[in-house]
Amino acid sequence: QVQLVESGGGLVQPGGSLRLSCVASGFTFDGYTMRWYRQAPGKERDLVAAIGSTDDNTYYQNAVKGRFTISRDNVKNTVYLQMDDLKPEDTAVYVCNAPAKYAWGQGTQVTVSS
Repeated sequence: QVQLVESGGGLVQPGGSLRLSCVASGFTFDGYTMRWYRQAPGKERDLVAAIGSTDDNTYYQNAVKGRFTISRDNVKNTVYLQMDDLKPEDTAVYVCNAPAKYAWGQGTQVTVSS
């Protein structure tokens, strides 16, 4: 069955960096758009970044442009979210999504705090 497993979250100080990973299985990964969402306490889940079948086709929400980079490795069936210059407002559970497969990961917590 389709499965998405995230890792890489944690506690980091403001200005720090983290790299999230999402390993996909159960479908032909390289043909599908992948997305990262986040959900902060008391807020709705919102789309952070998306990537098409190649690294040339990406989307970022305005709040993370210039700080976050989404990429993929189609050999490893993995999508990444490199997060730099993290801010306290980036604190959330980050969730991987394969929209065409209606698949969601379990999420990984990112906490930005001094």
